[in-house]
Amino acid sequence: MNARRPAQQPRTPPDDGIVRVGCERRRGGSVTIVYGLGARELEPVAAELKKRCGTGGTAKNGVVELQGDKRDAALAYFTGQGRKVKKMGG
Repeated sequence: MNARRPAQQPRTPPDDGIVRVGCERRRGGSVTIVYGLGARELEPVAAELKKRCGTGGTAKNGVVELQGDKRDAALAYFTGQGRKVKKMGG
């Protein structure tokens, strides 16, 4: 029998005040993902991270996306700001 599986819902990190930084593989390469930012700080943080990392990116749907694997630079930025930050993935 061909039983259909229900579509998986995308995992969203909890809203606990911790910034989570991960990396995903996409068609063109790696993308660094930053979750856990407030709506007001999304655009300014995205602009600062793009400038510090020297890469392109965007802020959309409550997430900052940076081109390439920039996890270490993003972790250093948030640690320097005194924020709680966790590295997602391996």
